[in-house]
Amino acid sequence: MSGNRKAERVREAFVALQDNLQNSLRNLDPEVTYTEDSWEREEGGGGKTIVFSEGAIMEKGGVNFSDVHGKSLPPSATQGRPELEGCSFRAMGVSVVFHPENPFLPTSHANVRYFESTPEGKEPVWWFGGGFDLTPYYPVFKDVVFWHEKAKEVCDQYGPLHYKRFKKWCDEYFYLPHRKETRGVGGLFFDDYSEDGFEKSLSFVQEIGTVFGETYMEILLRGKDKSFTDRHKKFQKYRRGRYVEFNLVYDRGTHFGLQSGGRTESILMSLPPQVEWNYDWSPESSSEEADLYDNYLKPRDWLGLEE
Repeated sequence: MSGNRKAERVREAFVALQDNLQNSLRNLDPEVTYTEDSWEREEGGGGKTIVFSEGAIMEKGGVNFSDVHGKSLPPSATQGRPELEGCSFRAMGVSVVFHPENPFLPTSHANVRYFESTPEGKEPVWWFGGGFDLTPYYPVFKDVVFWHEKAKEVCDQYGPLHYKRFKKWCDEYFYLPHRKETRGVGGLFFDDYSEDGFEKSLSFVQEIGTVFGETYMEILLRGKDKSFTDRHKKFQKYRRGRYVEFNLVYDRGTHFGLQSGGRTESILMSLPPQVEWNYDWSPESSSEEADLYDNYLKPRDWLGLEE
């Protein structure tokens, strides 16, 4: 299959995923405000940003699709492939971030992406990346286990070691070294993925997107009617600061978007609507807030797989 045909297949799949995810949220939260914004990139390509706000469930969220191309891959995209530095490229992706209103509902993120690059005088090379992760404020243990069960189910269809490998990658990637804590309870993360050929790789990332949507919407449905207080909301805003710190300091997707001249509003859509930073704050011992720190912000075997 030619490079152009591969890219068009991916584009069709990613556009469909964006539609499915935004429809799922609107069906669950019909009161949410919906904004759709198509854009073009000066160097080449463009995308569509779909932003949500002020819903009964979703305080802020977005489902972005982008398809951009250029003459030179930025440094954030060549960390694992230095031989492609400076090569022409085409990059596609769907990026999803949801920040619910209720502090008892977790923030979540998902991304699927496709890169195609052509070294001078050589055939194009291609690869996929992606994954999803969960960032609770007041964690529900059974929801975290459910999240990882579904992650393992989709991985097991494509490789017996995929879950263990991509869970570990996720735990290591979504980690804030300056805080010495994970961003949340993890999930899956993978990059440079081209195993078993194009068709199977594309199928895998499609399944990742579908499972993310189904699993996260189920978690929202389970917890959407929980009551909360101002104290809970204040803690949510404080912990959202960690999300901002990771996305601006460490996230390769954010760096790629900015380095490649992407649309800033769409790239920073991932940031929460309200955040607080309180100097040298720590939770009271044995409190609801301490439960997050004591039991969830470190890599853990959620499914009892380790002997």
